[in-house]
Amino acid sequence: MPYLSPALNVMTAAARKAGRALIRDFGEIENLQVSLKGPADFVSTADERTERILVQELAKARPGYGFLVEETGVIEGPDKTHRFIIDPLDGTTNFLHGIPHFAISIALERESHLTSAVVYNPVVDEMFTAERSHGAYLNDKRLRVAARKSLNNSLIATGIPFRGRAGHERFLEELPPVMASTSGVRRFGSAALDLAWVAAGRYDGFWERGLSPWDIAAGILLVREAGGAVSDLAGGDRALVTGDILAANDSLHPQLLKLLRAPRRS
Repeated sequence: MPYLSPALNVMTAAARKAGRALIRDFGEIENLQVSLKGPADFVSTADERTERILVQELAKARPGYGFLVEETGVIEGPDKTHRFIIDPLDGTTNFLHGIPHFAISIALERESHLTSAVVYNPVVDEMFTAERSHGAYLNDKRLRVAARKSLNNSLIATGIPFRGRAGHERFLEELPPVMASTSGVRRFGSAALDLAWVAAGRYDGFWERGLSPWDIAAGILLVREAGGAVSDLAGGDRALVTGDILAANDSLHPQLLKLLRAPRRS
């Protein structure tokens, strides 16, 4: 059985409540009012409603904790040692196109250390959880990263920069060597689920640049508690700061890092 600390229990309950509202909205996708937030980056009434539910539920259970939330930004709390990092709907573009691959992502930081994580896809009722030093789980099943040691039979996930954002040229330079060295590359459109799937062994690795803390905070803890390695793309421990991330098992991580750090074309 998964270890559920009081905090993690609160987080999973909040995710399930918000997930029920998301499922209702997903069933009526054509009726959602959508506004343009940026190039190919949409915000919907579902995003905003989900965020509202999560913040209300978590603040009620943990009064005083701070928040870092995608839509609202920073919400200061009197307790400066604890902070929830939330993406209410990771995979918004999938959601708005009727693609059932999106998730609620919640991480809890204590004194700047990630301690609890939830990534929840309500469509398939997959609840990924992790607690520091207590492992990672999918529903009731303990998770371990895949054990492959060679890139040539590995499946790697990535993210492509949205239209109008920086990073396309670098991505197009990184992609060919990874494609040439592995059995395949996938781009499914939710970094939170990509990392959860690395933790579950469905993917052997994941890399992306230019992400925000709410995209990856929960996923980082999931991968580490499933026995994997996570770094920024310089090989350091600043993924939450830089937004650049690489996750894999201990054997594949250095191999992927070498490919991604190879000299760029002049």
